[in-house]
Amino acid sequence: MSTQKLEILKKHFGYDSFRLLQEEIIDDVLAGKDLMVVMPTGGGKSMCFQLPSLMLDGVTLVISPLIALMKDQVDALKANGIAAAFFNSTQDAAQQEDLYRQLAAGALQLIYVAPESISLLNNHLQQATVSLIAIDEAHCISTWGHDFRPAYTQLAYLKTSYPQAPLIALTATADRATRADIKKQLAIAHAGEYVSSFDRPNIRLEVRPGNNRLTQIQRFLKNYQDQSGIIYCLSRKTCESIAGKLSASGYSVAAYHAGLEASFRESIQEQFIEDEIKIVVATIAFGMGIDKSNVRFVIHYNMPKNIEGYYQEIGRAGRDGIDSHALLFHSYADVIQLRRFADGSGNAQVQIAKLERMKQFAEALTCRRRMLLSYFNEYLEEDCGNCDVCLNKPDFFDATTNAQKALSALLRTGERVSLNLLIDLLRGAQNATVMESGFQGIKTYGAGGDTSWNDWQQYIIQMINQGLMEIAFHEQNHLKVTAQGKEVLFDGREVSLAVIPKASDIANKKIAQANAIPSRANEELFLALKSLRTQLAEKEQIAPYMIFSDATLTDIATRIPLDDNEFADVTGVGSHKHDQYGPAFLKLMEDYKDARDGEFIYRDMMPKPKKKKKSPKKDTVMESVRAFWDGKTVQEIATARELAPTTILSHLSKRFTSHGDVDIKKLIDTADLELIEKAYPQFENDTALKPLYEHLDGKIDYGTLRLGIAIVSTKTTSV
Repeated sequence: MSTQKLEILKKHFGYDSFRLLQEEIIDDVLAGKDLMVVMPTGGGKSMCFQLPSLMLDGVTLVISPLIALMKDQVDALKANGIAAAFFNSTQDAAQQEDLYRQLAAGALQLIYVAPESISLLNNHLQQATVSLIAIDEAHCISTWGHDFRPAYTQLAYLKTSYPQAPLIALTATADRATRADIKKQLAIAHAGEYVSSFDRPNIRLEVRPGNNRLTQIQRFLKNYQDQSGIIYCLSRKTCESIAGKLSASGYSVAAYHAGLEASFRESIQEQFIEDEIKIVVATIAFGMGIDKSNVRFVIHYNMPKNIEGYYQEIGRAGRDGIDSHALLFHSYADVIQLRRFADGSGNAQVQIAKLERMKQFAEALTCRRRMLLSYFNEYLEEDCGNCDVCLNKPDFFDATTNAQKALSALLRTGERVSLNLLIDLLRGAQNATVMESGFQGIKTYGAGGDTSWNDWQQYIIQMINQGLMEIAFHEQNHLKVTAQGKEVLFDGREVSLAVIPKASDIANKKIAQANAIPSRANEELFLALKSLRTQLAEKEQIAPYMIFSDATLTDIATRIPLDDNEFADVTGVGSHKHDQYGPAFLKLMEDYKDARDGEFIYRDMMPKPKKKKKSPKKDTVMESVRAFWDGKTVQEIATARELAPTTILSHLSKRFTSHGDVDIKKLIDTADLELIEKAYPQFENDTALKPLYEHLDGKIDYGTLRLGIAIVSTKTTSV
């Protein structure tokens, strides 16, 4: 069986060996076992059910919340020579009838369906042989998770309806409480658990204070010209604002949020996957399940509400294994807003505790990756060397005695105290909470009275970050001593903690960027490979990454394979793709080898620009105005018309000036309008906007300036 698995792995997926835990999970699935699988984004979860589906008789049923992405997932499987289909509400009756016929004929190996649609498919599944059930994005099941999905709570019947089929629940992030809740709700409480390493060492972690965020982002993006990335925001308004300002600065960018029409969102998603749009500014509604391997950066404009969400979102970067960057901005205002959201939730206490943990991550003085991994009960022996804290190390001191005091006090309470109560015990506080607890009689009561309350708070947070303690969110947020903590208490293990810096010493830190191309000499070849990939993808009408990932192209650019055997050894080249795409890529390699004087001219291979069909001259201003009257946003109009948002704002301003029948006041902040109104008289006679723009220190973009001038000048004229 082992040989057969490896043959399938190479033939259909292009890999020579399995990743961590994949083979063990696949063996258990083939043995008919129910499983709970937690693997980080990019860790290879899909392989755990896709490969078994090719070895089992019948069809594998995949429950997925990602209706908008099912087609892409199925297209990727088909590109690997696998018979797959999807069933959801976007299909017409004829398409669904065709799928029913394929099911009845046993012609499908995998079928993807949303939880809301599965009831419509049940009768046809009963007539087929369901060999495996995979619940993808399983955190949606749990009220402890971060993306609760009600339809998922009704899936327990699958285990009783198809008892012969093993059920495997998969997710990228789930702590212990969430995993237990998932298994309970799916009626697989007995299921074995596989929790893979959460370590993604190729992602550089960085946190900055949320000051002048847009300026910082624009500077950051200079290191990622023409690279794909995601910027996450809390609100729709912020998404629109940032996307508009970055677009005005010349970036290929679009906003994405739930307020946009479904078809428009799908269009943005598709363009992003196909590299037509480079940057998406989005709420958390974007990104789940997107199999785009070449996302080079993820920026959080606002702090996420918990570490699970943060980890899943940054995991969308660097799935090809190439160096990537996760930048998080944090501010007190973010914390206040998120706390307000949490207060209105059904499990406010847990949500607020998880928000506090996220805040602690943002303010960490120790290796951020060690903290991130310890949250998911994984211990990292050494600092990662690839986060802003490691690259700008603070001063450390021997804190073994402090750690032993805290750990001893915690154990003596029976591990039934919160962080605040533990500090009160260490300092010998005599408040009502301590007296009512009865813990004032333990041996370590008052053992840390010489250390301030705030310093103890920072030290214990660092101990949690280092994996010496953990927070049991499902047990009233009580602290627990970990195996590593017991080594400190009983085996003499030493502990180093960071010296608490003064607030005035905390400064913004800058770190160097890594070059994604391993060899400068092969950069032109890499670009040519990307160009060829784009041409092939356009011909087949699929996303470029479905041909080969950036990691595969990097491997080709490094190895420069010149024959079939060498090309077959490239990472990510399976036999199916070798046969389908090998000749074209090998031809390009020959051209590279034969290039005169070693100079490889790839520009002739670039896709020729498409000639635009001539059309009758239209009133371009009115096209924008009519779309705005129809309720479209500026960003939607700009995307649909292939124009910059500033151009659309110019059209709306012109119409407002001439007819006054466009409500442009809702497009400009009151504060911006007041600044323009105050400065306008000095520049009223200028024909160019630049003097006013510079007078306002570039704080207001040109599109907004046009809106403000239109409003102010009209007001002046009417007076």
